[in-house]
Amino acid sequence: MKKHDSRTYYVGLCVTYHDPALSILNDKGEILFAEATERPLQYKRALNCEPDNLYLIPKLLREYCADADEFVIACNWRKSRPIYERLAKRLGWLSPRGILRGKGRRLTTWLEMYQIHHMLACQHHAMRRIGINLARTLGHDFPGASVRFRHYDHHLTHAALACYGSPFDEAVCAVIDSYGEEGSMAFFTYRNGALKPLFEAHGPLSLGFYYMKLTELCGFDWIGGEEWKVMGLASYGRIDEEILSWLRSSMRVEGLRVVPDYDRFFEYLDRLMTRKRSKDDAPETAADLAHTGQHFFTETVNQLIANLHEAVPSDHLAFAGGCALNSVCNGQLLTHTPFRSLYVPPAPADDGTALGAALLAFHEDHPERRIEPRCLSPYLGSRIKPEAVERLARYAQLPVRHLPGEAVISAAADLLARGRILGWIQGRAEFGPRALGNRSILADPRPKDMGERINREVKFRERFRPYAPVILHEYGLDFFANYQESPYMDRTLRFKPAVRDRVPAVVHVDGTGRLQTLKEDWNPRFHALLSEFHRRSGVPVLLNTSFNVMGKPIVHSVEDAASVFLTSGLDALVIGDHLFTKPGIQ
Repeated sequence: MKKHDSRTYYVGLCVTYHDPALSILNDKGEILFAEATERPLQYKRALNCEPDNLYLIPKLLREYCADADEFVIACNWRKSRPIYERLAKRLGWLSPRGILRGKGRRLTTWLEMYQIHHMLACQHHAMRRIGINLARTLGHDFPGASVRFRHYDHHLTHAALACYGSPFDEAVCAVIDSYGEEGSMAFFTYRNGALKPLFEAHGPLSLGFYYMKLTELCGFDWIGGEEWKVMGLASYGRIDEEILSWLRSSMRVEGLRVVPDYDRFFEYLDRLMTRKRSKDDAPETAADLAHTGQHFFTETVNQLIANLHEAVPSDHLAFAGGCALNSVCNGQLLTHTPFRSLYVPPAPADDGTALGAALLAFHEDHPERRIEPRCLSPYLGSRIKPEAVERLARYAQLPVRHLPGEAVISAAADLLARGRILGWIQGRAEFGPRALGNRSILADPRPKDMGERINREVKFRERFRPYAPVILHEYGLDFFANYQESPYMDRTLRFKPAVRDRVPAVVHVDGTGRLQTLKEDWNPRFHALLSEFHRRSGVPVLLNTSFNVMGKPIVHSVEDAASVFLTSGLDALVIGDHLFTKPGIQ
């Protein structure tokens, strides 16, 4: 029997201590799978967990790589560690005792040294665990396969996802996050499939660290990823000129760098600490601080991006790194810089670097392969198994109907139009932090109290946090000023005043919304549901939020979905063609 042609699979690992993730490509460059580890573990951000979980990785490789002859394991960090990390480890600063003692000279940055050393210690241990579970699995299940390991510059893996996943054949790319190997920012040019470094910032001063400190000052927890709360709260505040003057004096933009006032940085930081919200105070007391801090972040990023355009003029900007999750800032980039189009990938933070690393490895082996410019599909994660849905239907003792094809679309749209709140699960899970119509909670945006109701009865989160509108693309210009396509819910835009009363549940207090643009070829089933709701309601918009409760990742399994459904104020749950309802819901 003739042996099949040799098959190579590219496994990308994000081994950052937070937000680990795994991706798989085949030898045609097709993305077979990409998912953050927090989803199957149901542990928010999966802090200090390996991406190649020993329970999950054998199942994934058997499903996607059963005929493998070779594996290329691509990692999102360079193998050699920065000199400061090596020195800190040698001096014992990264040990538990060293972290407690807070040893080492204070660096000119926004975080305390014990926080810096804790992060470095976690990252050191994450690097030591790279591929251990994967190696064990390959040795057991693929004993004849050859294995190659590759390590890439962290910011380059961010840039790879942003550029290879974009609709651009040429662009400039900005990566801004908390830190990489040498600093917190890097800039690249992209043309004809080639990524070339333009500039890399060095040193510990970081816009990512700045926003983490802002989150802390507002009384929230950045370890838990609560930067989202700052963005929501900021809309309730006004500029505090004194705080803004401290921030502007503490650091400034010079070209493609941010530099501190070395002489007075800690003086300004100490002044800011006097404005820190007490845990006993209501979150709203920090609204002016959040607003001013967000304003400074946005103006700083705008200046950097404008300087980037001056250095390398282009119409197209690809933007990645954790700071690219700031949708408020993203929504203003095209207004305040000369760029004419913006692409932010669906997973711009570290989870996305798992896919970025795999794409780099594939293109390193296939330099002749032309990259087709097109928006990356975010629907790359796990599927719900039909037999699990059947078990729920059989044993849950809930009203359930099996409605094939268009019937479930019609029934779901009817429930939504009558004010019911719906859990909606279809196809493959989204890669990235945002639910885009496959793992969503949906509701009618017309009732003014709908957002407050979902906060109170479903998500169990603060009242000041807004909900996102998903809109049929052809109506975008009717609803938003300076409308831009936002396929991954990646930018916040301003609603036109004339339409705000039509969809009050998705209009934030400042008249904005973090929108998701929907086109039929991007997600046909979700598009059909929104179109049917539009036909019934006259409104081409739905409220869309992630299918989870506060503090938990987006649901992964049928059991996760059933738990949220049965322990919250959700009225109905659609999984595939099955419609479950609470007793008494018609």
